[in-house]
Amino acid sequence: MYKTYINETLRPNITQPTKVLDLFAGCGGLSLGFEAAGYETIGYEFEEAAVATYNKNLKGICHLQKLDVGFKYPEADIVIGGPPCQPFSVFGNQKGMEDARDGFPIFIDAIKQLQPKVFMFENVRNLAYSHKWYFDLIKNELSKLGYIIEFRCLNAVNYGVPQNRERMIVVGHKSSFNYPIVHKNKVTVGEAIGDLIDTIKDESKILTPRQDEYIAVYERKSSCVNPRDLYPDKPARTLTCRNLAGCTSDMQRVRLKDGRRRRLVVREAARLQSFPDWFEFTGTEAKQFNQIGNAVPPLLAYQLALKIKETYSLPTKSIEEINRKLIPLSLFD
Repeated sequence: MYKTYINETLRPNITQPTKVLDLFAGCGGLSLGFEAAGYETIGYEFEEAAVATYNKNLKGICHLQKLDVGFKYPEADIVIGGPPCQPFSVFGNQKGMEDARDGFPIFIDAIKQLQPKVFMFENVRNLAYSHKWYFDLIKNELSKLGYIIEFRCLNAVNYGVPQNRERMIVVGHKSSFNYPIVHKNKVTVGEAIGDLIDTIKDESKILTPRQDEYIAVYERKSSCVNPRDLYPDKPARTLTCRNLAGCTSDMQRVRLKDGRRRRLVVREAARLQSFPDWFEFTGTEAKQFNQIGNAVPPLLAYQLALKIKETYSLPTKSIEEINRKLIPLSLFD
């Protein structure tokens, strides 16, 4: 049911006149959710393979462009994006605004230029904790532009995505906004990729005895009670560029029926991130994994886009229609 749902629901279906500008668009996870909700998107991204993936799959055009303050954007009523999170991630150096990759000055400049009806950005949960002082600065700058700022840490696993993935979702508006409802049940690894685990024949991904021992040593040192494999009856751990593309002690891996363990392939990682099967990634395998690891889960993006659509884009008589399109709590029962 999960595979069928994302394959059918997460398809571009442009029905709205409103244009959505996606900054730091990556391969288009956010844009796919918004296009499935009916919006035309325009993306900007500086990583060539990610731009190629976006343009291969979405209706909107993504421009290969390294953004900077002062860059002139096309008109848009909604601005979304994922400013680079490495400056704030607990796995990075946490330099914050001192990091050259900090994209928030660029995002704020775009809001100043365009004065959209609404904007939304996502970032790592740590932005509101270790870097709370900087998060407060960001909110203050955006508030001064006349926006009400809403922010909430959402875990994608509570919105139909088979993965524990906490992200800060910030919305700026001038009226009202409601976050999507939490799902009662969680989608598991087995429901998401159970049809793939024992059918994929890729010997290059099978862990060697030496790799198994390397992992065992890491887990003993870190006092890990259970191996950090992916379990069919549970959602996945957070997918990152590092644990997808790298053959590390923390790599994402599944256990086969014969007892051997195997690293994930691209299609499995994509499913766990809620990319539909028709969505094709470009570039080397490492670049494809990086695109998946950096993406916003499209299924979460879709539900956020529907809530924005409910609030800003349709007359009151259409609200019931939008509510019916929201994923029912019992869908994955």
